[in-house]
Amino acid sequence: MAYLERSSPTLKETLLKIYRAEKPIEVDQHFHEFGSIQYHIKYSVSDPNIVHVSTSTLLETQGAVTLKEISSHTYEVIKNIAVGVIDIVDPPRLGFQLTLALHLDNIPRGKEAIKIITRISEMQALILSSQLKEMLRNLNFQDDSRSMNNDNNRPIRIVYHPSEPFYVFKQPEKITAVFPMNFKDNSDVVIATSFFQELVEVGSQKEMVKAPQCSWSPIPPLQLRGEPVQDLTTNSGFVSFDITSRHVEAKRLAKTVWNLLNFYAYVKYHIKCSRGYIQRRMRKRMDSLVKLLDNTSLEEEAYHQKETPRCNYVKEFVKVPKGKLMMKQRCKEMTRRVKISKFRIKINGCARFRFNQRWISLPKFSSKPSNKSHTKLD
Repeated sequence: MAYLERSSPTLKETLLKIYRAEKPIEVDQHFHEFGSIQYHIKYSVSDPNIVHVSTSTLLETQGAVTLKEISSHTYEVIKNIAVGVIDIVDPPRLGFQLTLALHLDNIPRGKEAIKIITRISEMQALILSSQLKEMLRNLNFQDDSRSMNNDNNRPIRIVYHPSEPFYVFKQPEKITAVFPMNFKDNSDVVIATSFFQELVEVGSQKEMVKAPQCSWSPIPPLQLRGEPVQDLTTNSGFVSFDITSRHVEAKRLAKTVWNLLNFYAYVKYHIKCSRGYIQRRMRKRMDSLVKLLDNTSLEEEAYHQKETPRCNYVKEFVKVPKGKLMMKQRCKEMTRRVKISKFRIKINGCARFRFNQRWISLPKFSSKPSNKSHTKLD
């Protein structure tokens, strides 16, 4: 099961829509909720005063108590939801466990109609609760050593959702409910494990003495030996609750049963809220860091403006690649050498002849032949 409210939201919305319609509307709706519960609503214009509602749920049990059909006590509880409004159709619609015929003309007007339709949409919760209540009633709390050795005390495997089975077995003066916990995401495993450890620590306090004792273990209890391997292979361990006789007395039985049925949903709800809280804190922290960086940049800009008030322009620095920079330096050095070779040479040795100090230029050599004649010497 994956919900905390007793009433089916889709069933309630559809019934209110049919009830409040000014003209009869044709409805033939088949839908699923929470993976294991299915409904079928049939409303015909030819019979505008009757609405047929069928429901069914996945229920598998193994052990001393086997409940695959709805008990007579559950039928009576459903009839008493609204006397004169609900009739149980026998046999039910094919493929469903229960079919109800609702008389719309017998539903009173006003706020009372909303209350009755809300209670009708809770029928699946009544069915599931009644089945588990009957199981707990059949498991007495008497410490009888003879009864502890027979097969009637084998663990009862209860499946209300295909991937969320749990076990109930008898122990001296108490009944233990064990929940194998599995999660897909690694982050969910970390949050759930921390939550289970905190739950055990809180349950051990003096203020929680009256509550069922909670325990958590990474390995399954010895009583579950021989059960399906897929149920005993978990990544978040096993959570156990010890239920005593005081927890199933009078009105406490209904509350205990409903809490057991919704334990998986409660854990998922806690994980979802924890992840949302962590993500919200991370976003808030990131926003504060961004604001801090923005304020720092503004302060630095204001400081530079005060330091150089006459500077009204921004210098842009262009980064030159290292290879181009080296080539530029080499070209500059070569140009410098070429310029030096073209300059006149100054002879420092003639410094004593200050009156006759001159600049001597290099002779010019030409490769062209001269017109002057030369005399060869012997």
